[in-house]
Amino acid sequence: MTAALPPGHTFRRPTTDDAELIFALVAARNTAVIGEADFTLDDMADELAEPGFDLEQDAWLVFAGDDLVGYGTVTGHGDHHLLDIDFYAADSEVREWLLSEIVDRAKELAQAHGQTEVSLDAGVYRADETMRELLGAHGFTAGTTFHRMRIDHTGPVPVPDVPQGVVLRRGVADEETRRVAHGVYTETFTGQFGFSPQPYEEWFKARDAQSTFDWSQLTLLELDGRTVGFVENNDQFIEDENCNYVSRLGVLKEARGRGLAKFLLRDAFAADAEAGRDGTILHVDTNNPTPALGLYLSVGMQPVLVIDVWRRTLPVG
Repeated sequence: MTAALPPGHTFRRPTTDDAELIFALVAARNTAVIGEADFTLDDMADELAEPGFDLEQDAWLVFAGDDLVGYGTVTGHGDHHLLDIDFYAADSEVREWLLSEIVDRAKELAQAHGQTEVSLDAGVYRADETMRELLGAHGFTAGTTFHRMRIDHTGPVPVPDVPQGVVLRRGVADEETRRVAHGVYTETFTGQFGFSPQPYEEWFKARDAQSTFDWSQLTLLELDGRTVGFVENNDQFIEDENCNYVSRLGVLKEARGRGLAKFLLRDAFAADAEAGRDGTILHVDTNNPTPALGLYLSVGMQPVLVIDVWRRTLPVG
């Protein structure tokens, strides 16, 4: 695909100093679509500083005169057979140009990692009809749907009893334990839509650089001396919604059916209420091979936002 910027428009690469400028653009776009920014300046700063994200090649800023009117990115992990793309612009020609640039760069990234084809994923609010129509016109199809789930805490929440035979370990301070956590994370998420396994070093650097996360927010469950489950929390939704975010939760297949995931959730709810949080938030893939949506509904969480992931697979080279 080829496209051109409208007359009077220019582009350059972003720097970390552009965080506030880009945040204003993204927040305005999100507010127009869902009625709120759903993003913070810290989120934007973290995105620009993410390890492995090459601002000189994998991001674009589009200007009309001095005004920022477009922003696009392509990012990948692991073997880069799957890449995430994102772009914002009110002008249709700018959107087309950004998508064209992103696709070209995505092919380069995949080829550099030895891939013969690459899948591109774009997360889109269900309410964003403009983006859905654009992606559909360019061969993307809806691959799965994520629901943002939330439970509100209006008072104290009982601390659940640790299941019999289970050891609860809060916080991961040493490398050996972090490597165990990485292994359990990889095993529990492999095979789920949009998941690309990451080497330990990449996984560690991504979390260690995140301003809304520290290693005390990772909790592990052990059964018969083996780590079989984990929950990873972060502060992504503290600033705008005063909610803890359960960014990832998993239990190994061999340990399912014992109520461990439900325990981890209720444990998080109790800690969040004790910390004065208004609620707890997470995202769930409704096509998850495990019955995750039913689990979250069963502990009182409710869907508050719908995000579709659109995918297109392209040959490389």
